[in-house]
Amino acid sequence: MAPVSYTAVHKFPIDRDSRPDWPRPSWPVVGLFILAMIAAIAFARDFLMPITFSILLFFVFVPVRRRLSRLGVAPGVTAAGIVLGLFLSIIALIWSVSGPAGQLIADMPDIQSALTEKLQRLRGTFETIDTAMTQIEAEVEVEGDGQAAPASETTAGINVASAILDGLYTTPGILGQVALTLFLLFFLIASGDMLYLKIVQSFDSLREKRNAYSALREIEESLGSYLGAITLINACLGVAIGLAMWAFGMPSPLLFGLLAFSLNFIPYLGAITGVGIALLVGLVTFSDIFWPVMIATVYLSFTTLEGQLITPYFVARRLQMNAVVVFLTVALWAWLWSVIGMIIAVPLLVVISVICDHVPGLEKLGNFLAGDDPVPLAEEGSESPADSP
Repeated sequence: MAPVSYTAVHKFPIDRDSRPDWPRPSWPVVGLFILAMIAAIAFARDFLMPITFSILLFFVFVPVRRRLSRLGVAPGVTAAGIVLGLFLSIIALIWSVSGPAGQLIADMPDIQSALTEKLQRLRGTFETIDTAMTQIEAEVEVEGDGQAAPASETTAGINVASAILDGLYTTPGILGQVALTLFLLFFLIASGDMLYLKIVQSFDSLREKRNAYSALREIEESLGSYLGAITLINACLGVAIGLAMWAFGMPSPLLFGLLAFSLNFIPYLGAITGVGIALLVGLVTFSDIFWPVMIATVYLSFTTLEGQLITPYFVARRLQMNAVVVFLTVALWAWLWSVIGMIIAVPLLVVISVICDHVPGLEKLGNFLAGDDPVPLAEEGSESPADSP
């Protein structure tokens, strides 16, 4: 007799042997679906970015709302306090950066001309390139009858003006996304446990409900632990780099500290960008090449110490990701959502890794994403570790 099973949806027995074979999607269909999903994510970036930020922040702050609820604080009051705190933090950050950034914009023509002069001096070391560039400049002067304006005066002014116009053009969109993020975060936190209940109730069996609730709690715990540790480490790194820039006599050490704090949320690429900026500003500030190289080396030493020793020590082992996967994920989200995508790439990887641990069939993907050392393969003819009792 064929085995019989019962489900929560159907009240009558179902013969497993008589069930139709559902068609499995072919690889071309799966590939087209992935391409369409990537295109949709890129197309709807202005709408999806604040929603993604709100959901990630919700998982970070929901433990705070739960603890305050036990003390009798209403979820709406907690949500208002969290959103107001984030808003004031953004205002304080903009206010602290506005002074050094405004001075930097005002000095941009002089900085570009000084940097061009330094690069021309360095170019003199390479005689072949210098000779070729000299010939090209001579040809340009002949074609323009010697009336060409210096690039340091015209091009620099045009670049600064265009950068300011681009900033004014994109400011309303950025403010709208920040407002959408904060408002959605308020409603998510103020709703209490409604979102969790709705997600859990969407599953049928009691086992699936428990797995869903366990996954949600582990996501909030993992994100809170990861982002809390990373934020604290980045703040210490920003203070250290700011003090180092002040000791070297670099301009706007506060701006360097804030820049290091922000860029370090981007794995790998953030540190490289910070080292490059420190080197360029050092070339403009100092007359010789020794001090710019020394400043870049110090910046690189701080970020290397943080990335190789401090972060692995303070971040839980289960939250560390495969380095190759992290780099490719950061590159993909940078292509999709620019800088914002690079910031949220690793938190999204943490969420995906937790989901893979709780969804049957995705364990291999979760093992691939994890940063644990792989189990050594058994030699031929010997018993593998998985087969040993």
